Amino acid sequence: MREQKGITVWFTGLSGAGKTTVAKEIEKQLKEREIYVQRLDGDIVRKNLTSDLGFSKEDRDTNIKRNTFVAKLLTKNDVITLCSFISPYQETRDYARKEIEEEGAFIEVFVNAPLKICEERDVKGLYKQAREGKIDNFTGISDPYEEPEKPDLELRTDVETVSESAARVISYLEGKGFIPLLNEEEELKERLTGLGYI
Repeated sequence: MREQKGITVWFTGLSGAGKTTVAKEIEKQLKEREIYVQRLDGDIVRKNLTSDLGFSKEDRDTNIKRNTFVAKLLTKNDVITLCSFISPYQETRDYARKEIEEEGAFIEVFVNAPLKICEERDVKGLYKQAREGKIDNFTGISDPYEEPEKPDLELRTDVETVSESAARVISYLEGKGFIPLLNEEEELKERLTGLGYI
């Protein structure tokens, strides 16, 4: 039995803002609650799905369109889909919303951390290389990041812990009825156990 509805949770923000870290924590908690969840991460899909693309605006747009297609299929099949992409342009995020809402729900989560904080967190040294001119089209340095105009949720990862940010997203999903409240899940398990299904 499935007590969930398909939705894409689209995390957008600068490199180092905490998109992947928060999404991983949410994925972990939802799996513990036996909720179907799939995580699409920018670094991973660029290795496997969009390795032919660079970082020009055209290639970035194509990257988002391909990932939107995957997220749309997952959402259609009632999977909670966590997408972590810088997705710096409002136009392509709007495209993702429009496409995915044909099959399910879409929430845009702005993972907001100041550029200075993101640079401090940069273990790969990408910001440093971008400032030295060694990396072209780097978001926040030599390429723009358009902050969401009206995000459904904004996480301030410079002042919130990972647990706090994850809890806010999960609470949002519960409040909108996309996943059951924890106590409802426990009651459902008890009923199924009593009926001999578990």
